[in-house]
Amino acid sequence: MNSSVTQTPTAPAKDQSFHIAFCVDDHYCRSMGATITSIIDNTPGVAFTFHVFAFSLSDDNRKRFKQLEDKYQVSTHIHIIDPAVFQKFAHISQFSYYSPTIFTRLLIPSTLRGITDKVLYLDADILCVGSMAELIQMDFGDSAAIVVPDADETTRRRCAALQLSSQKYFNSGVMFMNVDTWVSREITEKTILAILENGKDYRFPDQDALNVVLEGQVQFIDRKWNFLYDLIHDLEKDKRQMRAVGNAVFIHFAGAVKPWNDWCLHESRDLFVKYHALSPWADVALDKAPRNYKEMRMFSRFLMKRGQVLDSFRWYMKYLAAR
Repeated sequence: MNSSVTQTPTAPAKDQSFHIAFCVDDHYCRSMGATITSIIDNTPGVAFTFHVFAFSLSDDNRKRFKQLEDKYQVSTHIHIIDPAVFQKFAHISQFSYYSPTIFTRLLIPSTLRGITDKVLYLDADILCVGSMAELIQMDFGDSAAIVVPDADETTRRRCAALQLSSQKYFNSGVMFMNVDTWVSREITEKTILAILENGKDYRFPDQDALNVVLEGQVQFIDRKWNFLYDLIHDLEKDKRQMRAVGNAVFIHFAGAVKPWNDWCLHESRDLFVKYHALSPWADVALDKAPRNYKEMRMFSRFLMKRGQVLDSFRWYMKYLAAR
């Protein structure tokens, strides 16, 4: 796929730095800033290039990316996506069912071809707590990507639903992409078509499609590179301390509650604040209170677990009013 993407500033010729890509909107720039500073802090001495793919980005966030470059001597490149890139699929009726955002990360390899041989895609709700040196040196062999297994129960269910003969299923929040191999095998085009043709049967449209298309073409690595941490698991039991994460390098807060939700009162908030404070977004406040009805309902449950019955009732009333 020829990606219709505006690059700012002009991307450099192929270099020896380590490239990492994110797909965000303005709201997620704050959390991505903490992800980036956690990476820089835990893997010193590496020349990083950070790529941001978005449909639009505010002038304020553009300014903060420039501050990131100046403070940490890293390179950053903003890639503004033209929705017209998906026009070739417009004739397929189901295309209109999906927001173009679910296709965004599929544009990364073709956009960066000729700039880098490999790129690490990360979700913006990840914090790095260890050195990436081992990952940086990994050999792709014949693989189109290096990936991390999803949780055991998720793997079991999705392998059955998708009829994956390998019995392997990865979480697409961390994907180390072999750029040339990905492009030459037309992984992006095949994944988009899989979503459009079978998406109604997919629980996670883009992730499920990637698993189907990439079956037998990926290398699986240890879960320390995508340690899934569901905060709701803790807060439903009123456990506010971090569970042990072993030798995890990337902690992925993939659930509905995030460590920048100040109202959750979980210890993960302190970990987020540590890296948030090092980023150009340090002055952007954490979420002091639930922002939507789903968060209000969860907060009401958490308060009940803490024995704060009246407060729980108040937030439940706010939830009902916001629905």
